[in-house]
Amino acid sequence: MHRAILWLICLFCLTPTVRAQWPKDKNACCYERKENAPYKKKLWHGYEVSLGPVPNPEGVEYRCTVAIYNSKGRVVFRTSGFNVVFDEEQTGKDFDGDGKPEVVFRTDTGGGNYCCWSYIIYSLSPKPHKLFEINVEGRVVFETDENRNMVIWKRTAGLAGYTSMAAQPFAEKILRVREGKLVDATSEFCPRIFSNENEDYRIATALLTPEKLEQFQRGAIPEGDKEEIVSVLLSRALQHVFCRQFAEAISDLNLWPDASRSDMKANFVSSVQEEYPEFAAKLRESGGCPGFS
Repeated sequence: MHRAILWLICLFCLTPTVRAQWPKDKNACCYERKENAPYKKKLWHGYEVSLGPVPNPEGVEYRCTVAIYNSKGRVVFRTSGFNVVFDEEQTGKDFDGDGKPEVVFRTDTGGGNYCCWSYIIYSLSPKPHKLFEINVEGRVVFETDENRNMVIWKRTAGLAGYTSMAAQPFAEKILRVREGKLVDATSEFCPRIFSNENEDYRIATALLTPEKLEQFQRGAIPEGDKEEIVSVLLSRALQHVFCRQFAEAISDLNLWPDASRSDMKANFVSSVQEEYPEFAAKLRESGGCPGFS
């Protein structure tokens, strides 16, 4: 039962990317589609979006392109890719809090690979400029808080090599836009993340029981259940790191079997130390990562 739930979560995590590989909407250009009809839409203040195949698609790698034109017909922005989507659902929302709407595109420079999709958020005020770009590793959710400020939930992949790719650990990073830049606001949302309001938390709590963890630590857990335990345990530790709850993250890592714990900790720290050097220092102080420098 737990395994089925976990695989569904992993699939859901990747769903936006999977959908984006096969754009079917009229506001998308797909490199594998035989016919990509040009698509245009009026924006505001005389700007217009134009999307479709490049003039000579057979002779180039990126066959799809999208541009924004001003009222004089001049291009103020252009991007190309294997697939390009004009995201009408997100376009028109105010991402930076200046009271003006933004334009949103999704682009693929990897030929459908999970690695290379991104959201491009583009502002037309006070003059045309790109606000920011978000790489899509998994699910990206845009929502507004009680003050109508944009909040971006970005599911972020964790340490690889201990599970299959489908069950790779993940955790949520929450971003806000301040002064036109993305900033990490994860800590604001950690009470919500580590509560029964969050499905990931409920599943981790149900799966990581003392009995299952004891079996895992002594190597007695069924092989079919091991990947679940590894994925959920490393996901929870990663989420604690993102929440800057370093002691809790170390406690999770200490649940790993003794024989391979030091190596796992060294690999885990290597995967996060650039962004979270304080965590690396905390782990060294705890004596839990011998040989790590």
